[in-house]
Amino acid sequence: MSGRILVVEDDEAIATGLSLNLRLAGRNASIARDGDEALRQAEREDFALILLDINLPKRNGLEVLSTLRTTDNLVPVIVLSARDGEYDKVAALRLGADDYVTKPFALAELLARIDAVLRRTGQTTLQPVATAVGDELGFDDVSIDLAQRVVTRAGAEVKLTHLELELLVFFVRHPRQVFSRTQLFSLVWGQSAGSVRTVDNFVGQLRKRFEANPEQPVHFITVRGSGYRFDP
Repeated sequence: MSGRILVVEDDEAIATGLSLNLRLAGRNASIARDGDEALRQAEREDFALILLDINLPKRNGLEVLSTLRTTDNLVPVIVLSARDGEYDKVAALRLGADDYVTKPFALAELLARIDAVLRRTGQTTLQPVATAVGDELGFDDVSIDLAQRVVTRAGAEVKLTHLELELLVFFVRHPRQVFSRTQLFSLVWGQSAGSVRTVDNFVGQLRKRFEANPEQPVHFITVRGSGYRFDP
């Protein structure tokens, strides 16, 4: 068992985003952009797990899954799909999928599902990115307890929605890097595109909660024509 995860996804932004986040979580990843390539890679290497999109060129995900199982390849498979119809879920599970996740998904949820499947199959689970203070991140007077998912500012708890926290953690883990809105959709929301206003609104909420003056931010910076950057 290589310990590597195979990401089978034809959307370049999503595939790259998933691969990056898997590496940040301590797991190497390979990418296949169509069903035929997925089967070729699965034949060459014993992957720890496969993330398998349904809508693929050449051979769809259900066909790939069926071929894997009929050739006695029991690699754990989590099916990813933009379709949440009961038929696809039932078909995937009957073909031998270990889990089914509907797009758009939060990356934290997907990583937790990967952990659960790896635990069930007796493999090492993903490890969170190490920080200087164990399971905590922080900047200025802000502290983020990753284990408890609790954020405090100057000792007082700050209530955040799930995706607000995901975006905050992502920024803090990637200081001084510029990310476009499309990249943020892929890396935080788990989808390749969406409304520009969505990202702007979420960044605006973080500014309100963590900037001394939200109108003149010093942490969550707009990079004109490019996107956003976090400065600790």
